[in-house]
This record gives sequence, C-alpha cells and structure tokens, in this order.
Amino acid sequence: MSTVHGADEVLLGFARALRAAGVPVTSDRSRAYLDAVALVGLGDRGATRAAGRATLCGSPDDVTRHDQVFSAWFGSPEDLPRSRPAPATRPAYTDLPATDADGEGEDAEADEIVRAAASFQEVLRHRDVATLDPAERQRLAAMFAGLQVRVPRRRTARHVAASRGRVDASRTLRASLRRMGEPAEIRWRRRGARPRRVVLLVDVSGSMSAYADPLLRLAHRMTQAAPGVETFTIGTRLTHLTRALRVADPERALLAAAETVPDWSGGTRLGETLQVFLDRWGQRGTARGAVVVVFSDGWERGDPALLAAQVARLRRVAHRVVWVNPHRGKAGYEPVQQGVLAVLPHVDDFVAGHSLATYARLMEVVAGA
Repeated sequence: MSTVHGADEVLLGFARALRAAGVPVTSDRSRAYLDAVALVGLGDRGATRAAGRATLCGSPDDVTRHDQVFSAWFGSPEDLPRSRPAPATRPAYTDLPATDADGEGEDAEADEIVRAAASFQEVLRHRDVATLDPAERQRLAAMFAGLQVRVPRRRTARHVAASRGRVDASRTLRASLRRMGEPAEIRWRRRGARPRRVVLLVDVSGSMSAYADPLLRLAHRMTQAAPGVETFTIGTRLTHLTRALRVADPERALLAAAETVPDWSGGTRLGETLQVFLDRWGQRGTARGAVVVVFSDGWERGDPALLAAQVARLRRVAHRVVWVNPHRGKAGYEPVQQGVLAVLPHVDDFVAGHSLATYARLMEVVAGA
C-alpha cells in the first residue's frame, strides 16, 4: 500500500478541518483537490485557494467556510507546504512516494513541514487566548472542532440488564418458566445511567471581553457534542443563550449569540445575576443536580457578601460547582480579588481557563464530576 506524501498530509489535514467546519468533503473531492494542487503548484497561494474552492466546495456557503478555514489553517503565505526544488527533468510534485535519494530528501523535508505544523498547533494550544493575533485566533477557532467533549453521567433508579451486578430474580424466574421449570441461566441487573445536565455561566463583562469569544466557542462545541448543556451569559444581566448555540455552524452561532446578549463588555454584578439565575432557572430544575461551570475572573462591582451567599445557595442545589478563572493558570497569580475570595469556600473545583489546553483539562473535570 502506498504512503501519503508529506505535503499531501498537510493538504489532507486542511480537507479534514474543512469537513469538521461543516463542508461535505468526500474522499473523491479530497483526491481531486490533491490533483488540482499538483497541477497549479504549491507555490501559488491564490491558485491553491482557487483549487480548493473548485474541488472541495459545492455551494456559496461552502466557499465562505472554505476561505475561513483556509486562512485559519495556512495563515500567512509562508505557511503553505512547499516541495523541495527538483531537476527540470523531473516533476516537482507527485502522488507516488519517491524511492531514490532525491525522493527521500523530498519526503524528509515534507515530514519536517508536517512536524513544524503540528508543533505550531501544540504551541497554540497552550497560548493565552487573550494574547493571540487575528490569524492565530482563526487557527484556534478551527482547532475547537477537535476538542473531546464527554458529559458526566448519573445513576438512575431504573435497573437495566447487565453481564454482572445483582441477580435479576424476575428475569431469571421467567427464563426458567419458559424452560418448563428447568434451571436457566442466572440473569443480572444493575442501575442504569443517563447524562447529567451541564450548565455554563459565561461572564461577558469588560474584564472578560478578551476571553468571551473563545469561551462561547467552547460552549458551542459542548452544546453540539453533548445533550443537556445549557448556556447563560452573566454580567449586568442574565441572558439564556442555548437556542443561539444550537446552530451547527460556529460562526453563525456566535453571530446569533452576539445579537442576543445586550450587555457585552459591560459592568459586573455577579451576585445579582446569579440570584436571578437561581430564582428563575436554578431551583426550578435547570441547576438542580447539574454540574454548573462558571467562567469568570471574579471582579465584582457589587457586594461580595451577596455573591458568596448566592454561590453557597448554588452549591446546595447543584451536584458540583466548577469555577473557571482565566488568570488561574498564569505565573504569579494569587486569588486576591474580593469576588474570588468570596466564592472559593463554596466551589468544588477552581481551575484555569486561558488556553485550549486548559479547556481540554476542564472537559476532564466536567466528565469526572
């Protein structure tokens, strides 16, 4: 079986990212894309973009998504994979693995490109999202599709059939009766499980404005990947965002969210908005028995005592309360804000939330709750 050329791996990775963004990229389209890029040459960025539009897209919406993912994946023109210069008598690009010395060098250089791209993505995973430039933010947005989401599960009163556990006397007896009273195989049962609700409360006040977009992308990813995720924004008022984030396309979902939230980059009254959440939603069932994740830096303009009282109230209703602070994982950080000091005694987990890597660890915390 033939192996894939190193430069092809970068192009196929772009095709997979485009598929994750919602464009129906089939294997035939991917193959046509590689052939088209081989014809126009990797050195021409505009021709490479046009080749992707012609072979990977089937509608105007696909073209828009293609251009967004293209900019996020390749970044600047220097980020395009380039083939090693070859003698004029040989093709500069081929789908088949080379077997002579020049081919080995070509594969080695392409492998270095792939490793460099992977290394850059790994570095980007650990970067503070508030410090990224627009091109890096676009790349990071495409990387959210690869974030693994697992929701916690809770045990139910109803039992289900199992290969071990407790003896299921009724099923064992019925099986014996079907055999005219002859002994039958012992049947077992265990308590069933179902997904536990997850509630996200995202602070969109002025001090959190640099993190609002990535956090809402995280909320969108969780909403699309798992059932029972509810999202609210908190700041000067409470806004229910779940319906907006159910739109499959992340860019359209964030646009719908921006049109829904009236208090972007406003003040911070966490205690009052948490009280509204608990009065209208929390104690009626949304937060009861749920894992509640609060994304906030803890800067509170209101009364810290009110904030502490409402988080304590939330803790009594919820199964687990996780507080995500974007400054938690930074060197030299100390929880000295009055809001943070007020809530720390009442939260189960106080975790970092400033990079894609910390979001991945947060998913593990939520899944294990």
